[in-house]
Amino acid sequence: MPTLYTQTAPTFVRQLTNLSSILDKAQQHADANKYDSANFLQLRLIADMLTFTRQVQIACDFAKGAMSRLAGVDVPKWEDTEASLSDLKARISKTIEYVQSFKPEQLDGAESRTISIKIGGQDKQFDAPTYVNYVVMPNFYFHLTTAYAILRSNGVPLGKGDFIGSV
Repeated sequence: MPTLYTQTAPTFVRQLTNLSSILDKAQQHADANKYDSANFLQLRLIADMLTFTRQVQIACDFAKGAMSRLAGVDVPKWEDTEASLSDLKARISKTIEYVQSFKPEQLDGAESRTISIKIGGQDKQFDAPTYVNYVVMPNFYFHLTTAYAILRSNGVPLGKGDFIGSV
């Protein structure tokens, strides 16, 4: 039976690794087309959506926040100061390292933990499985997908395999 650790940590590491590779392809595309890759940072799919930079930051935040909350430790606060693709790659790398710092036994018993978070300014409480399955994973994938779609819609030659990775 899957544990909350096996549902989260390996997925975060895999998908964030894929996202880092996608950023490499964005940089290669910019270089090949003599395009300043910093122009990607403020792109959006539509005017009322968050920028590419925020999509990457939030995907990372969901991963570090989930691992922290499930282990019952404080969520580290990271400043949102990334100003380049390499800065975003560094944040992704830092997030992967943070996720990998957790051991499965740190999440033992997390299934019975109550997770309290703010959503839309409202205090919400969830049991840990509901938090993972209905808050964390959908939001994590939403922001990953949106970051991918922003780059893809702006000419970066990406395909489904870049998002999913090797199986």
